[in-house]
Amino acid sequence: MRIGVPKEIKDREHRVAVTPDGAGQLVAEGHEVLIQSHAGLGSGFPDEEYLAAGAKVVSQDQAWDVDLVIKVKEPLKSEYKFLGRQILFTYLHLSGVDPLLTETLLTAGTTAIAYETVEDHLGRLPLLEPMSAVAGTMAIIVGSHYLAHVNGGKGTLLGMLLGKRNGKVLVIGEGIVGRHAARAALALGATVCVAGLFEKRVPILKTAIGENFEFILSTPENLAEATCAADLIVGAVLLPGAKAPAVVSESMVRAMEPGSAIVDVSIDQGGCIATSRPTSHSDPIFIQHGIIHYCVTNMPGAYPHTSTIALNRATLPYAMALAKEGLEFLQKDAGFAKGVNVHQGQITCRAVAEALDKLDRYRELEL
Repeated sequence: MRIGVPKEIKDREHRVAVTPDGAGQLVAEGHEVLIQSHAGLGSGFPDEEYLAAGAKVVSQDQAWDVDLVIKVKEPLKSEYKFLGRQILFTYLHLSGVDPLLTETLLTAGTTAIAYETVEDHLGRLPLLEPMSAVAGTMAIIVGSHYLAHVNGGKGTLLGMLLGKRNGKVLVIGEGIVGRHAARAALALGATVCVAGLFEKRVPILKTAIGENFEFILSTPENLAEATCAADLIVGAVLLPGAKAPAVVSESMVRAMEPGSAIVDVSIDQGGCIATSRPTSHSDPIFIQHGIIHYCVTNMPGAYPHTSTIALNRATLPYAMALAKEGLEFLQKDAGFAKGVNVHQGQITCRAVAEALDKLDRYRELEL
């Protein structure tokens, strides 16, 4: 199979979908790997390493003119012209991005497989987990940065000082993002509160996070009280494939102390804070009701070397199987088949169709 790896063009996005080692493994299986020139440079992988692995370094047009395109982020408008009847394997987040992308995929006849809705045999999201781990940990680093008075924040330090915890962090969500954020905040020395839906998961959370955090049920009443007291809120709500619910209302944000901060990691799927809107690495924050909002849609792109290696470790086995067997592989792996969001001009992920109000274009996947 001819496999293309385009250079990412999203703002300050330096991850690459396939490492030189991954390219070498694909080549060893008899596939032709076409990587766009300098696609891996920002992650620390120059063209020479891909050439040494047996890949071909090509132009942007050539990287898209293949059977299988492997990317990191969703295609942007300037890339829509390249979409056709190829297989596209990447993060898509169709419920949270420009609806025109979905329409373009439908019209082009692209088979679009989204990392974020692929499931393993236990129902976990193995291709979302590595970037969720990066984003969750990063959320505390970023939030702490913007709480500094010199960066516009209220001047509260998240940390343990002389045996006393300083700063209050509210993490909304108990998945991979939430667990990593809570663990990072706890390790830093902040007081941590995790809002989740299932109290029975607390023992599991304590194993993943540590003992010294508070758990509350994620109800409007509890969130209203917890948000008001928080110095930093991390939004980590996920409904696979669907638009994230706005569990923190604008009135809750308005009640927070000025100079507090919000990092909405759910922004890829629309955000779980009512006042959130997408931002970029070049222009990462905005202030509303006196609260700093950080809502960058490709947070792990800030740490491309670490993120690329972690992502490739997760995606490569699927890419290898897909390259070897084509769409027939989907018949053997029902969890991987759940990653197909668009196929043959139809939306095949119901959560996406509902979020975009396109149930008339929804059809169960048939192969």
